[in-house]
Amino acid sequence: MTASGRTVSAILSGARSRFTEAGVADPATDARLLISGLLGLSSTEMLTRANDVPGAEKIAVIEAAIERRLQHEPVHRILGEREFYGLPLSLSAETLEPRPDTEILVDTMLPYLRTLASEGGDLHILDIGTGTGAICLALLSELPQAKGTGSDISADALQTATANAKRNGFEERFRAIQSSWFDSIDGRFHAIVSNPPYIASKVIHDLAPEVKKFDPAAALDGGPDGLDAYRAIAKDAARFLRQNGIIGLEIGFDQCDDVSDVFENEGFKRLESVKDYGQNDRVLVFALNV
Repeated sequence: MTASGRTVSAILSGARSRFTEAGVADPATDARLLISGLLGLSSTEMLTRANDVPGAEKIAVIEAAIERRLQHEPVHRILGEREFYGLPLSLSAETLEPRPDTEILVDTMLPYLRTLASEGGDLHILDIGTGTGAICLALLSELPQAKGTGSDISADALQTATANAKRNGFEERFRAIQSSWFDSIDGRFHAIVSNPPYIASKVIHDLAPEVKKFDPAAALDGGPDGLDAYRAIAKDAARFLRQNGIIGLEIGFDQCDDVSDVFENEGFKRLESVKDYGQNDRVLVFALNV
C-alpha cells in the first residue's frame, strides 16, 4: 500500500507496521525518526500536525526511504545526517556513522583537556581517522580555546569533516589532513584521540547488515586480531605529544587488556578505563610513562 493521500499519522503507523513485520530491531523509533526527518518535523509537530496530508512529491520520497530501510539501510544513512554531541553532522559513503557510545570518549577527555588548558592556555587536538569529524568537533564545541586537526586516509571523509566544521561554525579552528596514521602529520598536540577500526577481520561478516553493508569497511576492519590500528598509533604517538599530553581511544568491548598491553609496551601508562552505557569497556586514556 502506498502512502498517497494519507495523513502523517497514518504514514507513521504504516511505516511502523512494515518495519515490525520485517523484524527491524526498533520499529517505532526508526519509523518516527525517518518520517519526522523526511518531513522536517519535530517530535511535537509530529503530534500537532498528525492530520496533515503530505504532497505527492514528498510521499514518493517517503516511500523510497521506507523501502531503503527495509533493505537494512540505517535511518541516519537515509537521512544523510546524524546528531552527535548536539551537533548535526552530515554523513557520506566513506564515513562511519557516529554512535552514542563514542560520546563517552568526548566526555572522558574533556576534564583532562580543561586541566591542560588551565596550565597553558591554548589546546591542540589531533583526531586520527576523523571520519565525519565527530570527536574533534564535539571537543571544539566545548573548548573555545582549542584548535583541532582531523586526519583520515579518505578524501571523501575529509571533505565531509570539513563541511561539518563549517556547518557548525568551527571552520577557523579545524583543519583536515589526508594521512595514513602519522605519515603526513607535523607538530605536537596536547591530545590525540581516535575511534579507530577495531573489529577483527574474521568477524566482520557476523556484524548486522546495517553495519557491514553501509559502514565503510576501512572504518571497521582492525586486522586479524582487531589491534592493527592501536599498534600503529602506539608506535609513533609519543613523537607527536606535547609535555603532559594524553591519548584517548575508543576500544572494542573485549579489548581493554590487549590495547593496554600495546600501549604499555610502547612506553605509555593507562590513566583511565571507562565503560559504555552497556557496562562494556569502551574508552582508554593513556599518557607517556615518564
